[in-house]
Amino acid sequence: MALTIDVVEFEIGKELYAMDIQLAREIVEMIPITPLPKAPEYIAGIINLRGEITTVLFINNLIGIHGKPINENQKIIILVPEASGGSNVGIIVDDVHSVIQVNENDIEHIEGGISSGAGHFVKGIIKIKVDAAEKKKKEEDGAHQKTLIIWIDIEKILRELVDLERK
Repeated sequence: MALTIDVVEFEIGKELYAMDIQLAREIVEMIPITPLPKAPEYIAGIINLRGEITTVLFINNLIGIHGKPINENQKIIILVPEASGGSNVGIIVDDVHSVIQVNENDIEHIEGGISSGAGHFVKGIIKIKVDAAEKKKKEEDGAHQKTLIIWIDIEKILRELVDLERK
């Protein structure tokens, strides 16, 4: 029997991404972010989330998708402190779609296949199956159904970020 994995599916720059659900503490609507002086471009700033100061990161900059598209659907995914070495951290995404269960057989794992740049943060590619009726309806509505989701390793991104800051 194949293992299933729960992931949060979200959007950055019109592409679909996913992260492990156990790394997400909560998803919050966009709130005002206080910028930090002389902060690197990947740090949006800080927020006060129910009395906790939380650093908010532009995940798009960290994975090599530059620019800061602002839209009304943007969300902040607040990570569990264990994912970020004990710190309160959130990441800005363009939209959060859903939590999905993915069958292990529908994941193409990336084992050293993408070695340079932001690609080495890719854990795998999730292949979404779209049935014929759903595909036909999407085409009639003029919508394009994405069938691939890039599964990123948030912990690895943050670990390498901390390592860079220490140097």
